Amino acid sequence: MATVLAIALVASCAAAAALGTAEISPADAAATVWAHLTGADGPLSPTRDAIVWELRMPRVLTAAAVGGGLAVCGAVMQALTRNPLADPYLLGLSSGASTGAVVVIVLGISLALPVAAFLGAFLALVLALGLARAAGGVSATAVILAGLAVSAVLSALTSLVIFWSATGDSYREILGWLLGMIAGADWTDVALTTAAVVLAGIPLWAASRPLDSFALGDTAATALGVPVGRVRFMLFACTALLTGVLVAASGAIGFVGLILPHAVRAVVGVRHAAVLPVSFLAGATFLVWADTAARTLFAPRELPVGILTALIGGPLFAHLLIRRRAER
Repeated sequence: MATVLAIALVASCAAAAALGTAEISPADAAATVWAHLTGADGPLSPTRDAIVWELRMPRVLTAAAVGGGLAVCGAVMQALTRNPLADPYLLGLSSGASTGAVVVIVLGISLALPVAAFLGAFLALVLALGLARAAGGVSATAVILAGLAVSAVLSALTSLVIFWSATGDSYREILGWLLGMIAGADWTDVALTTAAVVLAGIPLWAASRPLDSFALGDTAATALGVPVGRVRFMLFACTALLTGVLVAASGAIGFVGLILPHAVRAVVGVRHAAVLPVSFLAGATFLVWADTAARTLFAPRELPVGILTALIGGPLFAHLLIRRRAER
């Protein structure tokens, strides 16, 4: 399964780099990328070469990293909380990132948006985990309730800033970011999101066996020798920091981290040693195609990719619920 999805991801990236208003064949797009990696001469003119290498490839690779990372974070959150509705934004991270992003947009310093979004997400993480600890420990229930409280407060703060200060074109920029957009991604975004996925993904995958035990409940995990409190805190922090980086690069893209882990478990089972890498490949492939559709279906106009993920994810989630009930 993982091998098939890896091949599909590579083919999807090549096809996505070729699609757009400027028609370029997948073979030429792949040859252009290869030329830049090896220093050879490319097959395209300088203008079309720049379209592939400077515009499309950073966007495609950022979409892959964001989609894959969100799917992994969703799978981890669902295991840690034993909640099938958990997603990467459970700790209020999207609300915190939105607050930071909206503040810099209304101040007219959009260049600082990724930094402000990450700092907002990090603030939400600190508040949620701090509130959970104050409520009696980092248990699944305490974390969920703390995340809901932090999310409600930061969402209200975001709405207040928009209502009080946003004017003119800033409304459109804010709306696009809140709905999730990967337009404007560059090689810096590729480097940041890829580094975050690698640095956070390796320890999360290494924790596959503790995640399997968490799915059985805290008592069973403790009986299996897992230091529940310490491991849960580490996994929450690691997942939240990864989510913060991804949201800072793309905005709050919904449903990827909620739906795809369920679909993957239906195919490969519940062992996280398989669920996490397959979720990454499935999420990366899905968001590459969703973002490609968002920028090509209504060209020259472009949709926020979060709209498409919601339109696809909602019916798919309903189908999974009906299927699960039928199986039971």
